[in-house]
Amino acid sequence: MHPMMNIAIRAARAGGRVLTQHMDRVESIKVDSKGLNDFVTEVDFLTEREIVSTLSRSYPEHGFIAEESGETGNPDAEFKWYIDPLDGTKNFIHGYPSFCVSIAAAQHGKVEQAVIYNPVSQELFTATRGGGATLDGKRLRVGKRNGLEEALLGTGYDFNGKTDYPAYLKTQRRFTALSSGIRSQGSAALDLAYVAAGRLDGFWEYDLKPWDIAAGALLVREAGGLVGDMSGEEGWFESGNLVAASPRVFGAMIHTIKSSKVFDINLN
Repeated sequence: MHPMMNIAIRAARAGGRVLTQHMDRVESIKVDSKGLNDFVTEVDFLTEREIVSTLSRSYPEHGFIAEESGETGNPDAEFKWYIDPLDGTKNFIHGYPSFCVSIAAAQHGKVEQAVIYNPVSQELFTATRGGGATLDGKRLRVGKRNGLEEALLGTGYDFNGKTDYPAYLKTQRRFTALSSGIRSQGSAALDLAYVAAGRLDGFWEYDLKPWDIAAGALLVREAGGLVGDMSGEEGWFESGNLVAASPRVFGAMIHTIKSSKVFDINLN
């Protein structure tokens, strides 16, 4: 196992312990609003601090890009870490057991190591570029279902005042009619891990952040899946508009989005 993966796993488990320590007292946790339908808790900050501390002890010369604290460390570092300490904050606030820690290590902007840890199920998803993806040490492969008719899809949606919500609903209606079902669990990182594990056959969402998708996208690709923007091209990391699926489903998803004429969804 790559040394950076060892440290990433250690950091993810440390962050997961902070989350589980607070799960039984969510009603007393301080919650603040960062914007419309965008919340942060004191636990987000505590978890992020634990993760960054664990990583920086081993790699003090690296840079860190985390959801709550932004960019810290060396801004010109060869290696940078993308950290979402609590992907699924809204779920956590409500005691809904669907959230995770997401950590990715990038070298010169290319993600090389990825860890997604679900502290509720204690499932550990990992991926190394060129080395495959695993769940608790067992190799992952995306699903083999053909096309949309057999596919179970995941998505996420939060009305934040930016996304063209009616256009999004038009896409969702098309997928609902064409697929075997839609699931939304409120954590993009977990959804991507589930695509890698074959539990979902595809996933799409708009306006995601780099720390939401850096680890999950590598997991999907290393499990044999495809990742692209709403046109099936690169640029998804910068735009945050992402489609991830098994090869047998990816093309059908892109075709459906394009034919819905909402792939240029307004995010301004």
